Amino acid sequence: MTAPDQYASVRYLVDDVQAAVGFYTTHLGFTLNSSAGPAFADVIRGPLRLLLSGPASSGARATPADAAVAGRNRIHLVVDDLDAEIARLRAAGLPSFRSDVVTGPGGRQILLADPAGNLVELFQPA
Repeated sequence: MTAPDQYASVRYLVDDVQAAVGFYTTHLGFTLNSSAGPAFADVIRGPLRLLLSGPASSGARATPADAAVAGRNRIHLVVDDLDAEIARLRAAGLPSFRSDVVTGPGGRQILLADPAGNLVELFQPA
């Protein structure tokens, strides 16, 4: 079991590792931690270590074929100003919003897809 003071890791299967690294580091404030060519890279933001596994990685090869597509799960990133983040990402040319802004009792959110279709939730608490 991982110690509580270490990173929490999430694995996303991606078609193009370098495109995914570019997306997360350029647009969402992640930092590249390590890279193993086109097969794998990991990026970090706060306590989250996002494992980006390309088709040649062992993580992707271990995935059953019927579960190898992007799913309904998503990472959740808290932002201070959702409208400003949406405007910034649209100005950067990202066409990958997958929902409209949804408002609920806990706050507001929008879904964004990475280049492989994995979802990222941008969330502004109420």
